[in-house]
Amino acid sequence: MSMRLMLGAVLAALVLAPVAQAAEAQATRVWKDEAPVGENAVVLKLADQSQLRIDVLAPNLFRVRVSPDGVWSESGMNRYGVFKADWPAAKFVREGNVIKTAAAEVTADEADGALKFKSLVSEAAFTVTGGVKGKGYEVRFPLAKDERVYGLGDVNRKNIQRRPGRYEIFVKNVNSYIPIPMAMTSKGWGLLMNTTFKNHIDVGEKDPDAMICSAEESRLDGYVFFGKDYRALLDIYTQLTGRSALLPTFGYGFTYVCNQNIQEWGLMQECLNYRNMDFPCDVIGLEPYWMSKFYDSSTRKWWRNESFHFPFWSPKGPHTFIGAMNRRGFKLSLWLCVDYDLFRYEEQCRTGKAKKLGGNLATEGKADDTEVWLDDRIADADFAKTEKDNYIRNVAKKLPFRERAVPEGMSPWFEHLKKFVAQGVQCFKLDCSSQGVQANIHPGKIYANNMHVDEAHNLYPLIYAKQMARGFEDYTSKRAMVYSSCGYAGLQQYVATWAGDTGGGAAVCVSLLNLSSSGLCNQSCDMAIDNARSLHFGMLQPWSQQNNWDYWKQIWYEEPDRQQVFRDYLKLRYRLIPYIYGTAAECSRTGWPMMRPLPLVYPENPEYDQCLTSYLLGDNLLVGSYTDKVTVPPGLWHEWRTDATVTGPTTLPVPNDPTWGGALYVKAGAIIPTWPAKPYISGGWNKDVIFEVWPTADGTAELYEDDGLTLKYRDGQYAQVPLAVKKTEKGCVFEVGRRHGTKNATFRRPAPQQFSVVFHALAAKPTKVLLDGKPAEGEWDAEKHTYRLDLGDVPVAGCKVELD
Repeated sequence: MSMRLMLGAVLAALVLAPVAQAAEAQATRVWKDEAPVGENAVVLKLADQSQLRIDVLAPNLFRVRVSPDGVWSESGMNRYGVFKADWPAAKFVREGNVIKTAAAEVTADEADGALKFKSLVSEAAFTVTGGVKGKGYEVRFPLAKDERVYGLGDVNRKNIQRRPGRYEIFVKNVNSYIPIPMAMTSKGWGLLMNTTFKNHIDVGEKDPDAMICSAEESRLDGYVFFGKDYRALLDIYTQLTGRSALLPTFGYGFTYVCNQNIQEWGLMQECLNYRNMDFPCDVIGLEPYWMSKFYDSSTRKWWRNESFHFPFWSPKGPHTFIGAMNRRGFKLSLWLCVDYDLFRYEEQCRTGKAKKLGGNLATEGKADDTEVWLDDRIADADFAKTEKDNYIRNVAKKLPFRERAVPEGMSPWFEHLKKFVAQGVQCFKLDCSSQGVQANIHPGKIYANNMHVDEAHNLYPLIYAKQMARGFEDYTSKRAMVYSSCGYAGLQQYVATWAGDTGGGAAVCVSLLNLSSSGLCNQSCDMAIDNARSLHFGMLQPWSQQNNWDYWKQIWYEEPDRQQVFRDYLKLRYRLIPYIYGTAAECSRTGWPMMRPLPLVYPENPEYDQCLTSYLLGDNLLVGSYTDKVTVPPGLWHEWRTDATVTGPTTLPVPNDPTWGGALYVKAGAIIPTWPAKPYISGGWNKDVIFEVWPTADGTAELYEDDGLTLKYRDGQYAQVPLAVKKTEKGCVFEVGRRHGTKNATFRRPAPQQFSVVFHALAAKPTKVLLDGKPAEGEWDAEKHTYRLDLGDVPVAGCKVELD
């Protein structure tokens, strides 16, 4: 080739390369953000003619997007209402390419799109570089030498502190159930990559000094946020992705899942066994053999008649086996798998065409029971009219529930489950079976919204959870007790989670702690009832379940000593329900998790990154599980059973005890609200409340109460009772504060309550006890060194106890 031709080829390559890259970038499939560019957005044109957009959503939250063609995209989380969109106007000042808020400053470089962030509420200060790469992106966030990184969900179960490591953000059965493209660091900042395509987050592996976020196909779209500590970071993150759901109170009790081959007579006998043998239990679940077709992932499912019989003339009511279960305080849960196009309904909701089929449970059988959801844009109009006419005709004929169904794929997924809820089913388990699509990839699949599986795969379990939760809430006006093993960013606002088909153990503990670091609250795992270690971990986490699946692990087949250990742990959990429930309520308001990794609570101790099996349950309980030693953080602590005093920081051995499977310490100054253990939970309050107090230090707490079942708590219908203990020279002062609610609403207890207080770790019997200034007499336990005082029906204004 001549020099002239060679030079021409080089010049052509230089000219055509950017054009080709731009064309390739434009070929990336995008959802157009149809919302107008608001006053909170700053748009800059970069040197390569692409556009950079920064939306100031809050003083400490920024959304950053790059568009090669002037079209602003959104992810499925934005499109389908998972992420918060209605942000109030945030105050900021723009000075050229600099954006200033009360919490941060952002400076944009128009030459290459680099963004310099400086936090005013933490020590974070860094410059983000990179950008569009082919049809995807690659951006680099610098990391300081001592900077620690947490989050990423259940992407693996090997570490809590994620640096170094490279992580694939893609839902996978067993190996990565709930990956979340969110990370936060010890310097007071965090990020969330706003994509549902497969993406990667490299935390200091490729480059020890950088966190590199990349995707082969996705527009560059993400959020950057700041906070003074991890609590503040999770607060703003869950404002964006949704606050954690508050489960019905019974959801924090005990869930027992039967052997999958069980029939109704065996089920009823197991209900009686739990009550007669004094084992508290609230939820009993059925595995997939409850369906007439095993692993039925369609909307045509019905009961396996030979196992679970309902009179065809009266398939619901107190005369059914479900009605009998309810009378004994049990709630029935059904196992589900799914292979259904959930996105058709999401698009229908976006266009305002969605209709409710069957109305609300309170209006079942009335006029709106004849409404049929069909999409004229997708289904042939004549076909749609015919099917609607057929459905109305079938309702008029009073055909059984299962014969009223509209065509497969043409109704919202939850629609076909209403018939089971009407029969009394109150809970659902969302499994990742091989027949479903929650975690299993179906190459080449294209959904009704024209979304390809590579973009839909991560999003699918999130939308599944959303439709299950909102469907149940809309139909019953009650909270959903739905739990799933799969999910993505924002899952916490819809359902609880469990660790899937991985049992329990130390690795599962790591998984649950990583979910806590990623904004989730209501997580759990399976437990083995014949193993004290498994019981210890299983009963001291946000919610608890035992799954028999295909085995015969029922407690009544164990020896009496093992039965007693199981009973003791169950009663411990049921005593702790008001403490656990109050902690869950706090999480639903703030995003601060129930199950707290030690490095998040004690960030000044980087060595706690290695504490993979110890955590705080709420503010005051330190749990050690699946370990021979437990790390006790700084301060004064007491062993739960003996009140023995321990001063941290220290590391203590965990004895191998067949009756007690781990460590449990309570913080000095703790106030733990408890209830007397009872067979099942009937609401979000109890007529008898006992405050367990360790007055060896000052402390505060609160008693949280609501109706425990409905959605009214979201409107402020709950009550909080502040509690405080103060150590004095001669003893202590304990105060029950004024009962209060929100400004416009509160929960009013339906009956008088009897309060009591038990003081722990006392050096000697009190010589003087005053209740609201008057002498009072309590009970001294010389062996345990505890003192119990009945407070009676405490007035709204509260009361005061003085001990000398």
